[in-house]
Amino acid sequence: MTLRTLIGDGLHRLPPRLHTLVAPEQRADLRHRLGRYLPWEEGVDLTPPELAPGETAGPPDFVGVGTLMSGAGWWYRLVVDHPGVSVRDDIAMERHYLSHFCTRPFGAAEVEQYHGWFPRRAATIAGEWTPSYLAFPWVAPLLAQAAPDARLLVMVRDPVERLRLGLAHTADNRAPHVGSYLDDAIERGFYARQVRRLLEFFPPEQVLTLQYERCVADPVGQLASTYRFLGLDEAHRPTAMYSPGGGTTAVTSCFEPDTLGRLVDIYSSDVADLVALVPGFDLSLWPTFAEAGLGTDDR
Repeated sequence: MTLRTLIGDGLHRLPPRLHTLVAPEQRADLRHRLGRYLPWEEGVDLTPPELAPGETAGPPDFVGVGTLMSGAGWWYRLVVDHPGVSVRDDIAMERHYLSHFCTRPFGAAEVEQYHGWFPRRAATIAGEWTPSYLAFPWVAPLLAQAAPDARLLVMVRDPVERLRLGLAHTADNRAPHVGSYLDDAIERGFYARQVRRLLEFFPPEQVLTLQYERCVADPVGQLASTYRFLGLDEAHRPTAMYSPGGGTTAVTSCFEPDTLGRLVDIYSSDVADLVALVPGFDLSLWPTFAEAGLGTDDR
């Protein structure tokens, strides 16, 4: 291991409070000087890892595409805990490969390179979960080109709660233009619009939309449904099933009543579309919207 790698790893493991003493731009500059890039950053090496003995590579069998702050990491860990799924410790859950191709050419060479990121053992499946994919409008057509048979997983959470958690999570890394920053944060909560984009390129039977709140309330049933969707034995029971993620701890602040009402108004139409779009969607798990009258016959 090189000195640069040791320093980079050490910086990555610094306590969060020490991270906040250095501006995000300065932290990024230091990482880049050490040759370290995060998967979504310009300049990251997109070369896939070498195959281990007995492994083959190919298009992903499943791709989790959404959403941020909605328990995707928890659900991904449950999926890859299954013995029928191949996973490697040296490959991150979020490949972010397709994030880089909004304005760059994407042809046969790039498709082959993307496939290299999914090594798997014989008789197993492999995939990724990059939560930001759902919000990127260029990802769906590229994914249809690179992995037309992939099963797509979407995990959604009450959009107001997701926004609240997201703002708390990124409090020390906000863009200087507050309007643009908040617009991007809010846009990510328009789930129906984004799922509809997926359905322009993939048939409904290849897309599974899960509710985070339902997965917390009924992890056994929802995980069994997920395994069935992926063609896996649904009898498997991971040990971490009852350890949900996605910001379950208390947030630092709550929205004032007038702000909450404004956000509910912003999202109401999209939430109503999502209820109509996703079979079996349980609006009662999003009480703020249920109390606003969504999901009733007169909406």
